Amino acid sequence: MLSRPDLPESLESLHASLRAGKTSRTDLIADAAARAASPAGKAVYLHTTFDAASQVARAADAAAHTGKPLHPLAGLPVSVKDLYDVAGEVTRAASAARQDAAPATADAAVVARLRTAGAALVGRTNMTEFAFSGVGINPHFGTPVNPCDGTTARIPGGSSSGAAVSVALGTAVAALGSDTGGSIRIPAALCGITGYKPTARRVPLTGAYPLSYTLDTACAMARTLSDCIAVDGIIADAPVIPVVAAPTALRLAIPRQLVLDDMDDVVARAFERAIGRLSAAGVRVEHVDMPELAELAGLNAAGGFSAPEAFSHHRALLATHRDRYDPRVLSRIERGAAMSAADYIALHRARLDWIARMEARLAPFDAVVCPTVPMVAPPIAPLVTDDALFFRTNGLLLRNTSAFNFLDGCSVSLPCQAPDELPVGLMLSHGPMRDAHLLGTALALESIVQPSQHAG
Repeated sequence: MLSRPDLPESLESLHASLRAGKTSRTDLIADAAARAASPAGKAVYLHTTFDAASQVARAADAAAHTGKPLHPLAGLPVSVKDLYDVAGEVTRAASAARQDAAPATADAAVVARLRTAGAALVGRTNMTEFAFSGVGINPHFGTPVNPCDGTTARIPGGSSSGAAVSVALGTAVAALGSDTGGSIRIPAALCGITGYKPTARRVPLTGAYPLSYTLDTACAMARTLSDCIAVDGIIADAPVIPVVAAPTALRLAIPRQLVLDDMDDVVARAFERAIGRLSAAGVRVEHVDMPELAELAGLNAAGGFSAPEAFSHHRALLATHRDRYDPRVLSRIERGAAMSAADYIALHRARLDWIARMEARLAPFDAVVCPTVPMVAPPIAPLVTDDALFFRTNGLLLRNTSAFNFLDGCSVSLPCQAPDELPVGLMLSHGPMRDAHLLGTALALESIVQPSQHAG
């Protein structure tokens, strides 16, 4: 049985209700706390701060009554992935190996910016240990259950697993997460919400526990793209002003290579329907050759950037706490020990060449369009017990999204499923620092790919 949680309204709708006196920020925090404490909220948070968030909300309510201008997120519940430092709290990155780490002495840069904007931080969300998987299973602290199926316990996607469920359950209006190979867009797609991965260099990573120094991106997920943009406007060094064009002026590319392989029936049906709607709205959609995508498996065969960069960071901790690691995460980190400095440098140089060729390929188009992931969320239970199934699923979940991390690009995942379907994400992507244009394109198309997205 499909379950459609009573999602929090978009920021626009929430503010209309606040102005009309139908609710208050304090009430919204209380509702979020109740949802987090429900059975569906199990394993979503590793630590909650709803009491402190309620104080922030009350202050924002009082300021609003005096007519003081406030940021749209002021006093509203926002969750924080467990890899970001919060002053006075231990940043475990959802690992038992960091249980005895010292508390952070300062907020991560992005957390500090959210706090300055007045966001009511409601807690630290669960995640894949050290952010090293797209599945979302955590053997130490439990796995948040995807709220979109009331019968079968399905994965939330990862690594920002609790972040996605915090929004999908209505315990947060937005969730601060991260995206190294798809860790925002994968769980957003599987949980039926929206995720935005900006060009990595736009958002500071100071105070974030690293996975890959080359690929890590600080970013957020929320109910709508406008809400994601609102969060990005706080955490990024400079806000993006989307360049919006009429749908009839837009040209999208569907790659013939890689991204349409191995789609399950639900994803294939939803993707075909979304493309049909876009075409009917006057968007030019073209199937094009992008042979560079077929090169990615070979380029990353030795572990890509994440394995050696993670191993470099983890060497000291592994020497003392190796037995506390999730064995599946450990195996991926330890692959990095085998990469030579020469091979690592060669990978960087090969990436620059690949990016240049891909940028030339993408230049005539406003975005690449494809499914975010080729499957709907699979059940948790088989993935817990079957290593081969786990790693095969993980590879498929990461395949499409990770291409645009390797590109150093920007990318969004928009829900495109029908009301009677499990969530499916439609991904729009482009190259480095094309965020303003990509976001404008996505804003123009958001209501077309799922007209009911802003209803109700």
